[in-house]
Amino acid sequence: MTRSILVAHPSADLYGSDRVLLESVDGMVAAGWRVVVTVPSPGPLVAELARRGASVEFCPAPVIRKSALRPRGFARFVRDVALSIAPSWRLIRRSGRDGLYVNTITIPSWLVLGRLMGRRVTCHVHEAEGSASLLIRRLINLPLLFAQRIVVNSTFSLEVLSSAIPRLRARSTVVYNGVAGPAEVTPARTPLTEPVRLLFIGRLSPRKGPQVAVDAVTLLRGSGVEVQLDLLGAVFPGYEWFEQDLRSTVTQNGLVDVVRFLGFDADIWPHVQSADIVVVPSVVDEPFGNTAVEAVLAARPLVVSATSGLKEASAGYGSAQQVEPDRPDLLAGAVQAVIADWERYRDRALSDAQLAGVRHSVHSYREQIVIALSDTEPS
Repeated sequence: MTRSILVAHPSADLYGSDRVLLESVDGMVAAGWRVVVTVPSPGPLVAELARRGASVEFCPAPVIRKSALRPRGFARFVRDVALSIAPSWRLIRRSGRDGLYVNTITIPSWLVLGRLMGRRVTCHVHEAEGSASLLIRRLINLPLLFAQRIVVNSTFSLEVLSSAIPRLRARSTVVYNGVAGPAEVTPARTPLTEPVRLLFIGRLSPRKGPQVAVDAVTLLRGSGVEVQLDLLGAVFPGYEWFEQDLRSTVTQNGLVDVVRFLGFDADIWPHVQSADIVVVPSVVDEPFGNTAVEAVLAARPLVVSATSGLKEASAGYGSAQQVEPDRPDLLAGAVQAVIADWERYRDRALSDAQLAGVRHSVHSYREQIVIALSDTEPS
């Protein structure tokens, strides 16, 4: 009988954990399994899932956000959980006969329902709030007690998880993200002429640090270095105010012709190939750092914040520099270092691309996910 797996995911976007999910689904489908993915609403992820051979069903599922920590937000979250129980129960019974794979800890109701229905439950953890208080970390990770197997995307994520609830370590396995690179690696341009092209990829949110990149551009141009910055990504609904603030800063600093807001684009590779240097200036903990890996896979010199999973993702690459978070001056200095020694950084980036291709092989990742799901036993 064909194995039937239900995959629960919190959104239909195409950012970091969404792209990793596609590789997980590829592995399950290649193993001959019937895969049904549930998301709460339509989005660009849906077409990609269908293209990979998965079925998609829409089902309401409350997502934990910071607002849930406030009384009114928590009441709304509890109400949404209650409304989602019946449709979720029916979907698990219909499509999750041989297991439930919950991608992220932000949709805990799936973990609880799956276990109550006697299904094999695996949770893939893509979050690591290491800077949060112990109480908050315990509350966030408490639903993982309903999972028989936990997959975490980095050693940093594992340490954050197990420091909150030690007993979860025994059921956890570290599987580094499988990250697909460009179809063909295009070396960075030479000679390097001005303006030097910087690229930021990701959500436009305070925690991702695009504001730090804008401030670094201001400093670089103030010191006579001609650079331009592309911001590739969009805001999460409810954070429109942040983009407005960012645009205001760009205008006030006289960068309207220098900083471009490109919005979301599912195909990042043309943007990466036209860039000279990729910056990942996150100001808070990152569980891993797919964007950093993507830059290395595309053979582009990289500057990242020296924090949490980003240190892990960029370790061992000669073309990557790590700088203290939320320091535009240090980010600008690292960019200047690349410019001053361009040929060497460019050559290192080409070598690093080959190493990253092995380290983050999507084929190896898919196999490890299938093994994790196959080995899960009720406990």
